Amino acid sequence: MANNTGPRRALVVIDVQNEYISGKFLIEYPPVESSLANIKKALDAAEKHGIPVVMVQHVLPESAPIFARGSHGVKLHPSIASRPYAHFVEKTLPSCFAGTDFGAWLTANKIDTLTIVGYMTHNCDDSTMREAFHAGYEVEFLHDAAGSLPYKNKAGSATAEEIHRSVSVVMQSAFAAVQTTDEWIASLTGGEKPERDNIFVSNQRVVQARLTDTA
Repeated sequence: MANNTGPRRALVVIDVQNEYISGKFLIEYPPVESSLANIKKALDAAEKHGIPVVMVQHVLPESAPIFARGSHGVKLHPSIASRPYAHFVEKTLPSCFAGTDFGAWLTANKIDTLTIVGYMTHNCDDSTMREAFHAGYEVEFLHDAAGSLPYKNKAGSATAEEIHRSVSVVMQSAFAAVQTTDEWIASLTGGEKPERDNIFVSNQRVVQARLTDTA
């Protein structure tokens, strides 16, 4: 999906909903106040640079414990609810592509690069980035404009910070160019293309560091 005149980006704002901020399913890392501020900063930059915004909302049946249709938790957070957008996606599965017209809209608008912000890093962001990468899109992930929460289940437990950091590292190793919001905004002005890594080089840095430590 190469574009000879530079990237045709869309800023994809995933599930910035009350449930994650003041509801039953609270984002813990990075602190939600800081990620919200960076999401708003990314929206401001998108508006300034003419980048279309896709607003995404996760909606489950009325009987669901979270994101229930008609509930306060399912609503977009007030800080972004009134922001303009080019396209709206309502979804029921983690990936923005699954069961929606998201992919068709991207194709119709000749979008080749997706910039991902919102929640959760390890679920809807992760799923969308992987599917976008497999479909041939360039993917950018603003890791300080996203966030995770902690889990504990039969497989073990992980803090929100562990989950967010691990997913960000894995995304940078193959699927997305991971960067801060400020780095992304600077690239819009300077024209630098953010680079993602590859799995071999990401691994070899660790191997070489071990060899150096034992030398």
